[in-house]
Amino acid sequence: MAHKLEEVTLLLDVGVAFLSFGLIASAGYVFNDLLDVEADRSHPTRKQRPFAAGDLGVTTGVGLMVALILAGFLVAVARLPQAFTAMLGGYLLLSLSYSIYFKKKLIVDVIVLAGLYTYRIVAGGVALDITVTPWLLTFSMFIFLSLALVKRYSELRFLQSHGIKSVTGRAYLVDEMDLLLSLGPTTGCLSILVLALYISESAEVNRLYSSVPLLWFLCPVLLYWIMRLWFIARRGELPEDPVAFTLTDRNSILVGALALVLLVVASRWSIF
Repeated sequence: MAHKLEEVTLLLDVGVAFLSFGLIASAGYVFNDLLDVEADRSHPTRKQRPFAAGDLGVTTGVGLMVALILAGFLVAVARLPQAFTAMLGGYLLLSLSYSIYFKKKLIVDVIVLAGLYTYRIVAGGVALDITVTPWLLTFSMFIFLSLALVKRYSELRFLQSHGIKSVTGRAYLVDEMDLLLSLGPTTGCLSILVLALYISESAEVNRLYSSVPLLWFLCPVLLYWIMRLWFIARRGELPEDPVAFTLTDRNSILVGALALVLLVVASRWSIF
């Protein structure tokens, strides 16, 4: 998004930052699964997770978590600025706090979850010494909030199909799905509004893109993807992890490819 893809050094730094965050995030997921062992054992599908199923013991989990944390910080320290390493530590603390406390709080959980994803973008800017604009942060926060809400909604939809009213350690009830169904698409549409305002109002857009009008096609493309995701969730066909679904869904991959083509063409060629 900073239009610096030609700088090989920055691309290498991106890879290192991605790897270190992946290791730290994985440690957070291991910690979360360790805390949720008892609750997962009563869940129709989560009972098959390694710790809940007894395939891996708690000692193994703790050792794995520590190893992932050490590896993540070592990778970051080896190449990236100290400020990034500090942000990596902040992310770990926030991630652990989410698992221990925030995920049990109504609405706060999805805000923190969306914030964790947006935090990664800020950290990426720190790693590469690139200023992350308020436009990108605002867009990201709204679209990630919509994804966090669809994750909660799909979880409740799944529980409803199995005759379960609630889950231990979560603040949502199956009877409250209609509220999530109204909030989720709305926040997704707000991200499109932010994108539209960026295209029409940002002082930077004309400097970065040779064909600004072409960017307007991003709005219907992303709107289609968000609305389709919620329709699938409403029909009970969305798995509990929307990110995993997106990475394997043919339509989502085509939408991502089309968005990338629009961005590249708009930045390099003057069509309008």
